[in-house]
Amino acid sequence: MTTLTLLQGGLGLASGSLVGFSLGLVGGGGSILAVPLMVYLVGIGDAHLAIGTSAVAVAANAAANLATHARQGTVKWPCASVFAAAGATGALAGSTVGKIVDGQQLLALFAVLMMVVGVLMLRKRAGEGDLGVRLNRGNLPKLLGVGLGAGALSGFFGIGGGFLIVPGLMLATGMPILNAVGSSLVAVTAFGLTTAANYAVSGLLDWGLAAVFIAGGIVGGLIGARSARGLSAHRGALSTVFAGLIFVVATYMLVRSLGIV
Repeated sequence: MTTLTLLQGGLGLASGSLVGFSLGLVGGGGSILAVPLMVYLVGIGDAHLAIGTSAVAVAANAAANLATHARQGTVKWPCASVFAAAGATGALAGSTVGKIVDGQQLLALFAVLMMVVGVLMLRKRAGEGDLGVRLNRGNLPKLLGVGLGAGALSGFFGIGGGFLIVPGLMLATGMPILNAVGSSLVAVTAFGLTTAANYAVSGLLDWGLAAVFIAGGIVGGLIGARSARGLSAHRGALSTVFAGLIFVVATYMLVRSLGIV
């Protein structure tokens, strides 16, 4: 636990707003910026503390969005619950391993992951699928297996993992992307809470920073969602620009963590 200065609190609020805004605007990938913002902008020197804290913010943001999707009826609860339960086990294992990896090495691996996210954001995802998909003996093993793997990666890096969970749910069940997005938030919330709890047990969670980050994310998310409606015709271009931003931040992280400069 650290004592935030007034400047760090303000930067944390601004960082949370940026993450929330990006999530509201382009609908995914924004939470991947939480850790680098905490480390390089807010000035949290411990990578593990930044990861543990970001996990709380990711979980809170996902829970807020889940409530919206639940009201709209887009969540496939049985499939989402099985995926989330398996993934929570993976997140516990992944976050346990993540805590013992050297902080700079973890940031370097995180930068590589960001580049993967950037590439995936540039790919168009199909919207077709089976609207009537249900949990059954055929998709249960796939949900368990894919959920376990996605949860492990999410826990290791302290991220929401929506970029893995959405295609994973579509692959395992054949559900449409709209249902996959809504259902993925069950898993993102579960993974974030599991990772945060594991880091909190080790004292690697700054509750003050998490609070201001979440507050900023709520405001930024509302602004981003409102802006997205007006810029819906340019969603593809926005995603491309945002993917470019992720590549730039990832390159900076890689250079810093490897001590190249």
